[in-house]
Amino acid sequence: MCGILGVVSNTPVNQLLYDGLQVLQHRGQDAAGIATEEDGCFHMHKGPGMVRDVFRTRNMRNLPGNWGIAHCRYPTAGSAYNAAEAQPFYVNSPFGLMLAHNGNLTNAAQLKRDMFLQDLRHINTNSDSEILLNVLAHELQAASTQYRIDAEAIFKAVAGVQRRVKGAYAAVVMIVGYGLLAFRDPFGIRPLVIGKNETPAGTEYLVASESVAIDALGFKLLRDVEPGEAVLIDCQGRFVSRQCVERTLLAPCIFEYVYLARPDSIMDGVSVYETRVKMGEFLADKIRHTMPHLAIDSVIPIPDSSRHSAMELATCIGVPYREGFVKNRYIGRTFIMPGQTVRKKSVRQKLNAIAQEFRGKNVLLVDDSIVRGTTSREIINMARDAGAKKVYFASASPPVRFPNVYGIDMPTRSELIAAFRSDEEICREIGADALIYQDLDALRASVRTINPAITHFDTSCFDGKYITGDISPEYLASIEAASLRSAKSSPDDVDSGQLDLNLIPGSD
Repeated sequence: MCGILGVVSNTPVNQLLYDGLQVLQHRGQDAAGIATEEDGCFHMHKGPGMVRDVFRTRNMRNLPGNWGIAHCRYPTAGSAYNAAEAQPFYVNSPFGLMLAHNGNLTNAAQLKRDMFLQDLRHINTNSDSEILLNVLAHELQAASTQYRIDAEAIFKAVAGVQRRVKGAYAAVVMIVGYGLLAFRDPFGIRPLVIGKNETPAGTEYLVASESVAIDALGFKLLRDVEPGEAVLIDCQGRFVSRQCVERTLLAPCIFEYVYLARPDSIMDGVSVYETRVKMGEFLADKIRHTMPHLAIDSVIPIPDSSRHSAMELATCIGVPYREGFVKNRYIGRTFIMPGQTVRKKSVRQKLNAIAQEFRGKNVLLVDDSIVRGTTSREIINMARDAGAKKVYFASASPPVRFPNVYGIDMPTRSELIAAFRSDEEICREIGADALIYQDLDALRASVRTINPAITHFDTSCFDGKYITGDISPEYLASIEAASLRSAKSSPDDVDSGQLDLNLIPGSD
């Protein structure tokens, strides 16, 4: 996952884009970038690290213009520490384009070969975002008449991209001298929302990964970009959109609601906060029906994304809710750290137990998910070290048994604790006295209850059913093999993220 922004304003946008990235920082902490346009010239600054570390006053002064795009990067493939893979990406032919992308192209390897052999375009990094940019540039050149650009040519080019590109993608693009383009894959796997702001000088527009950025920047949420839709806002603020794919299906990634998105966001008409409350309600119902014998003294969340589920669970089963862990907010999230050794070492740096909430008690710990199991095991050990008699563990989502190929760091089954284990075996592996998982149907209902219009979801990491229909066992095997090679070549058990695009697509 990554965070993307695009703004067309009546005033300079550099501060708007910076503030928006700060709000979307949870979507990516490895790199950040901003690009603006003024008088037909692009201006860009990007680099590795957190938003606050990448930009200084001098950088902001060098980003003039009333419209632009921004990106914060979370890599699941490609080079995590290669500044060249920070976004936005730029290409100067045919018109001058800047692109920022969230998602993962599942046919990136084939597209890269096609770029070289057929489209005569050179891809300089391992990022599939650069591939997406070059596919768009090629289609735009083919759609334009005598190198003149208009809305019709742009929509035709996006339709060409939609035909060629597979996987998950939400993108914002600057077309020099014309305006801002945003589009979303035909399944709407990754989120993209539109906001607007009415000013005396005219209407301003903002496109972002989550509505929280729209709220924070003083815009009003207009709607979501629909699956397969392209939205075009020219430099004068004129807004036009078109559906570029004949057959579409809204199937958002359900893990956005479990973990990725901020709780104050609304995506595809669904409040993330409300879904997490519902997850707690359904989880409480399962505990009452399957484990009524558990003598639970208190319910304790693993901060932060499980807090709302845990509060509702505690209320529903009539048990006190307690805060038992204090989170150090000055260390990176363990979920997106590259190596297992680093991830394990950082857990106790990230969380510290409040001993009074554990000593002599039977506690139910609630987390949003269990992915590799390393964090869960360490947290359970912390609870026991703090004096807990019994430690029960509940996950607000089902067992993660399959790799995610749409832009989340769940790349191989060998890394997933639930891939080849039963619930009982997982319980023993993480050292819990009891383990409760959310049912997949209940998880779907948690979101669908808020918006019944959503009939499908991407739940591939739970059930192995890939919504795009193009994921083969051979593809998954290639990901597994590439990940193993990468791990072996990386010192200290830290995955450098260097992946060969001839074997495996990159992801941003």
